[in-house]
Amino acid sequence: MNLISVNRFPLRRLSAMSQTVPPILSVAPTRALVDEKFKVVVENLPPGCPVTLHSLHHSEDKDYWEAYGHYISDHTGTVSVAEDLSFGGTYTGREAMGLLWSMRPVPGSRTGLRLRKMNVCSPMLVNISAYSGHVAEGFRERAPLASVLTERWYMAPGVRRVDIRENGVRGTLFIPPGPGPFPGVLDMWGGGGGLLEYRSSLLASHGYVSLALEYFSPGELESADLEFNYFETAFNIVKDHPQVIPDKVGLFGLSLGSIVTMHLASESTVIKPGCCVCISGNHFHERGKTLRGILQTMGRNSHMARVDENNHHIWRYIGLEVMKDPSKKLDVGKINCPMLLVNGCDDQNWPAVESAEDIAQMMRAAGKEHLLTRLEYPDTGHLIEPPFSPHFRATKFITHITKEKAAEGEFPPRM
Repeated sequence: MNLISVNRFPLRRLSAMSQTVPPILSVAPTRALVDEKFKVVVENLPPGCPVTLHSLHHSEDKDYWEAYGHYISDHTGTVSVAEDLSFGGTYTGREAMGLLWSMRPVPGSRTGLRLRKMNVCSPMLVNISAYSGHVAEGFRERAPLASVLTERWYMAPGVRRVDIRENGVRGTLFIPPGPGPFPGVLDMWGGGGGLLEYRSSLLASHGYVSLALEYFSPGELESADLEFNYFETAFNIVKDHPQVIPDKVGLFGLSLGSIVTMHLASESTVIKPGCCVCISGNHFHERGKTLRGILQTMGRNSHMARVDENNHHIWRYIGLEVMKDPSKKLDVGKINCPMLLVNGCDDQNWPAVESAEDIAQMMRAAGKEHLLTRLEYPDTGHLIEPPFSPHFRATKFITHITKEKAAEGEFPPRM
């Protein structure tokens, strides 16, 4: 079928001399949230003309990321990325957002890169270009037929960003535009530490007051033996905000943040979350231990980790061993709010799918299975990001907790 589509017209290479009316490249919308689709269309091409659509982004880390797809114009001389097949490039098939999710570092870049937005007050700038022929390299040395600069935002117009330094809690609060009140979210990332704001700012863009919480970071939190009441205090900061509906505050955790989420939902007598979302996590816990103590226990089992032929560290075997001991698991049967588990079936950092099955069995035994929803994605790894984020197999990871050297963990090749 693809061959018929390609061969309906004799292939014509476009040149400046062969077209009196230049090709027109349109991207709509050119300014949008990162999880909004856009439409990329090239018009005024000859019928059956090979053309390459290319995207280029210069990251805040000063690295260049690109993606491209090979297309053939139809009988009207048009290519629509949302409707037509890509016959080659960093993605193939009908992929409306392939120019974003298949982005990768340009050849010759540093290894182990991860693309993430640190300054959410500015957009991610992506240049979309059309090139004559099917091009696979040397884009920056070629003159495009046409180019359009697009803006991809995490913060919608009117979202407010507020630094939080309150009762020992550090983070950033994002508030949607309008009077409210709104549902609230306590947003917790993983063991890499630092303050990541892009997920919370996107949640606020969709109507949630969201607190991006900083923990295990350089500075005073790095040396602190962090107690779980730190997270309870953070939750109450969200709950008590005048623009938040007090009984509609949820917990959102990824990786290590999901351990915190499940601990608070099952053990806390101070807070009552309205719901929980856990991405790529597990229910590991040792009673009486602080969060740092829990991670130090994991570190003592680091000899169980494996290294593949690419020197990627596979940590999931540590968690599989810990799960064999019932005393080291949270009693998730005590959770009394709806909980969503989102996992990748190719997670090589945590045994997330096995943990989800064990959680389901424990909640079933407690008569709580109706509160649990599970989403599992084939061929997907540990880091599940907002829609259309670039995919990568592995990235460098340095934990601020154990001071381990940079290691590589498995991440999703495709979502």
